[in-house]
Amino acid sequence: MTHDSSVAPTTSTIAWPSVGSVVAQALAIIKGDGDTARTQRDAVTAFGVRCGSAALLYLSQIVLARWMGSNQYGIYVFVWTCVLWLGGLADLGLSITSIRLIPHYRETGDFAHMRGLIRGSRLAAMAVGTVIAAVCVTVLRLFKPLEDHYALPAYIALFCLPLYALTQVQDGLGKGFAWMGVSLVPPYILRPMLLLLGMVAAHLAGLPMEATTAAGAAIVATWGAGLIQTLIINGRLPDVVPPGERRYAFKAWILAALPLLVMTGSDLTLQSADVLIVSRYTTPTDVAIYFAAAKTMALIMFVHYAVGSAAANRYAALHARGDKEALRAFARDAVHWTFWPSLAAAILLLALGLPLLWLFGPQFVEGYPVMLILVVGFLFRSSMGPAEFLLNMLGEHKICAVVLLATALLNIALNLVLVPAFGLLGAATATSASLVAAAMMHYVVVGRRLKLDIAVWRNLGKR
Repeated sequence: MTHDSSVAPTTSTIAWPSVGSVVAQALAIIKGDGDTARTQRDAVTAFGVRCGSAALLYLSQIVLARWMGSNQYGIYVFVWTCVLWLGGLADLGLSITSIRLIPHYRETGDFAHMRGLIRGSRLAAMAVGTVIAAVCVTVLRLFKPLEDHYALPAYIALFCLPLYALTQVQDGLGKGFAWMGVSLVPPYILRPMLLLLGMVAAHLAGLPMEATTAAGAAIVATWGAGLIQTLIINGRLPDVVPPGERRYAFKAWILAALPLLVMTGSDLTLQSADVLIVSRYTTPTDVAIYFAAAKTMALIMFVHYAVGSAAANRYAALHARGDKEALRAFARDAVHWTFWPSLAAAILLLALGLPLLWLFGPQFVEGYPVMLILVVGFLFRSSMGPAEFLLNMLGEHKICAVVLLATALLNIALNLVLVPAFGLLGAATATSASLVAAAMMHYVVVGRRLKLDIAVWRNLGKR
């Protein structure tokens, strides 16, 4: 692909930053009062939380894999992946809707609807999560769709759904108020920490290190993190939302959230389809190996998520003000903030890939080729910046949902074709190809609908 010579820097014009300039820029971000500095601080906070989360998740998953063995660990991976997928759907898309609506309500002073959204989205998520759990338990009892070794851990893990859904919604509420710590720390730091502590306690108590025990620890972790997050948010709300009546616009909220629900479900399918389909055609040990390799490489996406989480509120606010030029510049910055750290993370992860996989167990190093294939898709997605956040916050959530739905269907189809023939490498190829397709579709949609050129190679030298 050719670069635009008018904007691409030549080798002779590249000015590498000095240590002093980097330190000065970091201090400016920490001390700055402007919108850009605040957004950068939010991005740094989100990235720091996700890095801490990655460390905790890695530690907890390594402990689980070592204590449980690859077979039992593979069973737990399958069950928890199902919880992640179902729990992500239980919030009805209201978590993402809240990120867009709360800044709008604050700009317009519509606190009555804001109060209604805060309470209504929480109650709806818990109710839907409870219903989904009940339906799944009924299906498992009547139709027995799972093999016996998956059934009991699945029954136990389904009790996580109500509080998992509540945490999802409160993640969106926190981002809407730009409370990155409240949004991210409970689900990404506290929950894995409680899971690890629960498994340590079970180990010390002499309980069997099996998937059922891990599922029980997941209940404690999910409910504990969700309730603590609720208390923190309740303590902060009086400072930013004055008391008064609540107005509910559930019909409008749900209609706005439906495309976002499709988008969320599609994104979750894109993240989970490979693991679920691998579990259908291979052994739990193969599931464990694939999961360890895929999630190791997926650490790249923490940068994408961190920038998107921090930028979403800013996208919505600039759009509400009608400041198109500032929005254009900010979108361009977000692309750079996403891609270059992602590239650095990819190089580091590939360099350390074999030792990281070995920590799970000697047989897990067989998953390294999976990492080599997946890195292509993750980097291509990062090269477009947080495109889906941009589309959602600017009211283009319907077309974004279409893109992600098409990507999810493509991912399922490719996995069904490639996994039976090529096993774990087929799953990795299917997912990587789907991520590339999603990135290209986002590039075309953002260019045509928003008149923005978001590809990193088209924005070189435009910082």
